Amino acid sequence: MVRRRFIQCDVFTPVPTKGNGLAVVLDGEGLSDATMQDFAAWTMLAETTFLLPPTTTEADYKVRIFTPTREMPFAGHPTLGSCAAWLHCGGQPRTAGVVRQECGVGIVAIDTGGPALAFAAPPTSAEPLPDDSRRTLIDTLGISADRVLGAMHLANGPVWRLLELASAQDVLAVDSSRVNYRDHGYVGLIGVHPAGGECDYEVRLLAPSSGASEDPITGSLNAAIARWKYGTGAWTRPVTVAQGTRIGRIGRVAIRHDAASDTVWIGGQTCVLIEGTVNL
Repeated sequence: MVRRRFIQCDVFTPVPTKGNGLAVVLDGEGLSDATMQDFAAWTMLAETTFLLPPTTTEADYKVRIFTPTREMPFAGHPTLGSCAAWLHCGGQPRTAGVVRQECGVGIVAIDTGGPALAFAAPPTSAEPLPDDSRRTLIDTLGISADRVLGAMHLANGPVWRLLELASAQDVLAVDSSRVNYRDHGYVGLIGVHPAGGECDYEVRLLAPSSGASEDPITGSLNAAIARWKYGTGAWTRPVTVAQGTRIGRIGRVAIRHDAASDTVWIGGQTCVLIEGTVNL
């Protein structure tokens, strides 16, 4: 075993313990795939990441992302949390103001110049859900069809089945226990908050594969939604999303679009809660 630097942090929240937890092993070099997977299962967090030397001169470091059961090519809160941990422990990017993270989907840029770290949303495919899938999902969740504004199939690595509901209250009223990952995959919900409040939209992710009925805050789902919304012109200004409300979290996702480069940035605060070493 080797003593390795370790951080446990809380991502996408300004309030410690109210975001989405992440374990980060900062010295992952030399660990086998099996050891990484075993440790990720042991932490019992939605994701655990391992930082490694990059395999390309373009990147500042490489990250591997594991759930308790499998490796993922990309995920949002592990991207922000890993970058925050790397910077916290003295990491210095090759280019001032931007960290370039190597992962399963390639190089992901992370902007360090704003009030909170923000990653560049990866390309997203978007198409309407087939009518039969839409009807089945609406019936399964017990939603009145007249409260559904749209139903989309989004993919940016993970695949999302998204229902856009008429309001944030409609989103919060849905019973997450009515769906499961095996039968329904990842089910996302979004609805608008009344104007003038802290947040513009409420988002939920139902049936996550970690075994819980709902994910606290999901960077990659918000990234897919944002890519779709800015791409269609439905969103033209910065947006703040709340997530995790139904399960007692205070998730906040700051989303903005750089029209000049057509880059969608997904941002949020990270709180470092545990810092030390782990023997692996």
